[in-house]
Amino acid sequence: MTTSYENWSKEELIARLNLLESQNRARSPNNPPSSKPPKRTYSPLRNPPKREFHFGSYARRKIALKFCYSGWEYNGLAFQSAPTPLPTVESVLFDALVKARLIDPAAGPEGCDWEKCGRTDRGVSAAGQVISLWVRSAKEDRISGLEEDRKTGTDPGSEGLKQVSLSEEEDSSVVEPLDDGFGSLDIDDSEDNLVPRPPSPKGPRPELDYVSILNRILPETIRVLAWSPVAPTFSARFACKYRHYKYFFSSDHLDLTKMQDAASRLLGEHDFRNLCKLDPGKQITIFTRKVLHAEIVPVEDSPGTHVLNLIGTAFLYHQVRHIMAILFLVGRGHEQPAVVNSLLNVSEGLEQPREGEAIEVVSSKPEYQMADALPLMLWDCGYSEQDVHWLTDGYEPLDGKPAKPIEDGRGIYHLLYSIHARSQVFSALNLHFLKAAAAYFPAPWATTSDGTLGVRVGGGVTAEVPLGGGTSRKLSQYVPVLQRKRLDPVELANERWRNGKGFRREQRKAAAGVGYEEDDGGDE
Repeated sequence: MTTSYENWSKEELIARLNLLESQNRARSPNNPPSSKPPKRTYSPLRNPPKREFHFGSYARRKIALKFCYSGWEYNGLAFQSAPTPLPTVESVLFDALVKARLIDPAAGPEGCDWEKCGRTDRGVSAAGQVISLWVRSAKEDRISGLEEDRKTGTDPGSEGLKQVSLSEEEDSSVVEPLDDGFGSLDIDDSEDNLVPRPPSPKGPRPELDYVSILNRILPETIRVLAWSPVAPTFSARFACKYRHYKYFFSSDHLDLTKMQDAASRLLGEHDFRNLCKLDPGKQITIFTRKVLHAEIVPVEDSPGTHVLNLIGTAFLYHQVRHIMAILFLVGRGHEQPAVVNSLLNVSEGLEQPREGEAIEVVSSKPEYQMADALPLMLWDCGYSEQDVHWLTDGYEPLDGKPAKPIEDGRGIYHLLYSIHARSQVFSALNLHFLKAAAAYFPAPWATTSDGTLGVRVGGGVTAEVPLGGGTSRKLSQYVPVLQRKRLDPVELANERWRNGKGFRREQRKAAAGVGYEEDDGGDE
């Protein structure tokens, strides 16, 4: 086909000549064609300029998030100011929220009113941990002043809040949430894909799919299970009615009846200073906590495994692991169930002995090792139905229309099922390793001189104290808990810390202009 140039302008003809010359050069033997594709020219439509994300251009709301995590993968739940050998759960979750642009990284956790229900230590897992915070919302009205909302207790999404309209100029610079249900989530961490989106002709959008958004970013060891809209004044910590912990253990060589007897003595309100870790740096003076339920039951579909279900309104630092350590001593026969009453009897007459039993006054904690962290799980955090109703993706349209049907869970169940199935394979393999060893090595269990179960070491039998998670401590001679060395009374330890390390820390804070933050010790 012949091209006619009669009506071409001068500029068009020059551009055409330049194109033909470049093609001739490319065909020349001295210039073999390149295997690389030609470089794309810049197009403002194809390559929009990167724009700063303005959180102030979006509505926000306060929500609660329920999530689970594998504790052995992390250095505990809580943020840490100093470097840690493993990441903390909160830091990983915070980074995911930032990447999804649900919270402003510049404001930090304090800027979104971040609160957790209860701390868990390194190695401790959770199936129902809860945090509350302010996040970006899909609501179409813009709001101003999160700090003002927090001070006045106004819900940024509630009616009556002053709305700020967008000018045409502002509209053109605002990146709206994408229509794929994942807001402005950008998995490749680039802003090139964030393009303006015109208002939906179908009316208000459903709320952001917080569960799916976060689970696409988070590692498999942390899964968001549900979210709930909450009031602006809601606190994940102080609104919690109860915490339910589970401690899993092998029932081999343990008297479960005696362990249950000992556990039942925890019910009610008691002073647990002898059944927790004492940290003078926290300056705790009140150790009274209320246990609502304490029961040992077999674990379904796991022969030989039992679990302590412990439910209370709140817990002290390492309280569950200390309780479990004493229950192991009772189950092995080293202690009688009444030892629990003595440890709770921190002053004369505080606890009443059962018929036929005698208890002691134990005003300061005896030395003993707490149980291992691996088998401990925060199973659930309980809230009033008026405060929290858990939702999954797409359940709460903002225009009051019926919620869309339940979806497939975004693969959460299947993922956790696969992880569980794989762990069963590892369990079977480890069991067969044990059976292979049994052909050459006899079981080490034997009875000690005092009639309790111990293990053979060398030519004799030594006492063994189980600590959970397959760990134990071997002792040449077992010393009853109530006969062991006692730690300093709480009052003395607190005073010594205030006059020493605490005084120096307060001086450093005063010099730096940092205020003192009270810490009640939190949960396990």
